[in-house]
Amino acid sequence: MRSVFKCVLFVPITLCAIYLLSPSVKLLMSFIPMEKCHLESAKNLDSSVDASLNLQSRPDVQTCTYWKAAIIWEGMFDPRLYDEMHKMKGSSVALTVFAVGRYLDAYLHTFLNSAEQHFMVGLPVTYYVFTDMPEKVPNIKLSPLRSMKVIKVEKNSRWQDVSMMRMKSISDVIESDIRHHCTHVFCFDVDQVFTGRFGSEALGDSVALLHAHYYHLPKYFYTYDRNPNSKAYMETGDFYYHAAIFGGSWKNVKALTEACYQGIMEDKQNNVEALWHDESHLNKYMLLHKPSKVLSPEYCWDTSIGFRRDIQVTRLLWAPKYYDTLRTP
Repeated sequence: MRSVFKCVLFVPITLCAIYLLSPSVKLLMSFIPMEKCHLESAKNLDSSVDASLNLQSRPDVQTCTYWKAAIIWEGMFDPRLYDEMHKMKGSSVALTVFAVGRYLDAYLHTFLNSAEQHFMVGLPVTYYVFTDMPEKVPNIKLSPLRSMKVIKVEKNSRWQDVSMMRMKSISDVIESDIRHHCTHVFCFDVDQVFTGRFGSEALGDSVALLHAHYYHLPKYFYTYDRNPNSKAYMETGDFYYHAAIFGGSWKNVKALTEACYQGIMEDKQNNVEALWHDESHLNKYMLLHKPSKVLSPEYCWDTSIGFRRDIQVTRLLWAPKYYDTLRTP
């Protein structure tokens, strides 16, 4: 039985590795069409806030899910309309980011500076920077209505634990602080750079992101955790979501982070670790609790993929990864 499980797990991971390493395979995969939105009008979406979206403006991509959530792409929305609506609603956003160990020096300054230029411009934003070295957090000149809070966290010996334990830290700070000041929360990895508008059109009750490397692939390629002993176990799902970005109302983000943390801790008690750590648990949560809005890969793009006709704009880019130096003790 154990050998069968290893085989089942090995095949999609091997195929995915071939895809990631081969430019020609990447190019061929880009021609696999996405499913199409079955709704004629955004007025039929589950969220009334998104009623102004033009679902038919992007026939080349999937613009809604079968559970009537919008998938946001360039050309679907009027940015001024969204900004005015969220200002009238009094929306405010908490941005959480972890900069632990060498990640602080490598990425944090660029991340924060680019966020000041592109993230939720015109809305009140509070940056929550989690780090083991508060004294090294760069002094960034912030625009009006924007502020920063630094939260000291312990440095875990393994990068996997940093990734997984952030779920508890986010949940704790939502309870103690964020819920009293902000309507929405967005959680980011630090090794990214904002390059274009990442605005109020991305706000929603529960927001997930399509992984840039998977959105054109058949579901068989999705690297869900297929270990039945893990709380993150999934046979299949709707999409493959990227844990580099997730968000929503503070209540929903708190529920998500609490559930993921509980699953992580139950796995630890059983000597199990999910395949892609907190991302595996996030995908399981989003399967059971469908997001009300999904962001297209233009909200977190990897330039190593190469040209894609459906990516008309990039709003956030993966920064260069220096895993060999940044993840060593």
